[in-house]
Amino acid sequence: MSEKYIKMLKAMLFGSLTSIEVFFLTLLFSVPLALLICGGRMSKAKIVSWITRIFLLIIRGTPLMLQLLVVYFGPGLFVRWLNSFGYNIIFRWNRFTAAIIALSVNYACYFAEIYRGGIESIPRGQYEAGKVLGYTPSQTFFRIVIPQVIKRIVPAMGNEVITLVKDTALVSVIGVAELLMVAKERQSALFSFTPLFIAGVFYFVMNWFVTLGFAKLEKKLSYYN
Repeated sequence: MSEKYIKMLKAMLFGSLTSIEVFFLTLLFSVPLALLICGGRMSKAKIVSWITRIFLLIIRGTPLMLQLLVVYFGPGLFVRWLNSFGYNIIFRWNRFTAAIIALSVNYACYFAEIYRGGIESIPRGQYEAGKVLGYTPSQTFFRIVIPQVIKRIVPAMGNEVITLVKDTALVSVIGVAELLMVAKERQSALFSFTPLFIAGVFYFVMNWFVTLGFAKLEKKLSYYN
């Protein structure tokens, strides 16, 4: 194997590690954040529910690529506007951090609606059964309702996580050197389709593992049938 192809593989290895890091950090932050958003969406306080609905509409109604650009460039433009009034604010924004924030908020909104759908699909009789058994409302929710909700939302969550694997490629729009960005650069340098093919194989394998993981999780939760 020639030296240029060895360099290509090394560069793509680092790019794939960045993609994996983006994937796992996004899941780490978006899954719990979705619980807060879901709580706001289902809140009995109308103002909280209304604000959450507007927020969900904005995030789910605009492209993720646009959100990445806004999160990365927006704070800098805001600081520049403040400095025009005589302030001397110094602001430095990390590309990787901006990417994680944008992806986490975006996916949290989609996960929140999946959570809400799962919770609202549970019959009221389940809550009444918990009351008959002497459970408090919180005990009923966490011991009876949540296990059933998890079982019901696994397929939808699986679809979103698979989409997340592919959406990690979008962070290249703000200059994060993930796998696809590296593949494009190497393709231009080598005049070869090989880097793009390797990138495609990576995304396929990653989603294959995700699919297997969710399939095992569904099987593990099958006792609720």
